[in-house]
Amino acid sequence: MDRDFLIDLFADFGPVTIRKMFSGYGISADGTNFALALRAGLYLRADEQTIPQFEAEGSQPFQYQTRTKTVTVNSYWQLPARLFDDSEELADWARAALAAAQRAALRKRPKVRKAAKSKVTKKAASKPAVGRKPAAKRPAAKARKVPRR
Repeated sequence: MDRDFLIDLFADFGPVTIRKMFSGYGISADGTNFALALRAGLYLRADEQTIPQFEAEGSQPFQYQTRTKTVTVNSYWQLPARLFDDSEELADWARAALAAAQRAALRKRPKVRKAAKSKVTKKAASKPAVGRKPAAKRPAAKARKVPRR
């Protein structure tokens, strides 16, 4: 699948952004990736609300092979082949995939930044640990002598 084909395919859905990804393209709308177009086919984002639709159509989740095992990615399911000929229904499935991707983004917790150490903890951290020699009694690293010119 090439870029122009994908743009035409999603025309009834609305404008999409298509970016190179892995062995194909990532397809997004409103900054949210909701589909993958790979060598193996076209996959839409799915979740517990939309997976039953894919199962009813006989679709399978995205899978890829590593050297030792087959990995199944349950968050992307193959687009039913009949939808390539029905752009209006494809647009409905794409909207459902975008909604699934947006729900997944809401479930992700924002990364918490580590709080800066307070002065109290810095002082506590500078105290020698029990059983260790104080810093003054530890042997210092030998300085290398650099010849003068």
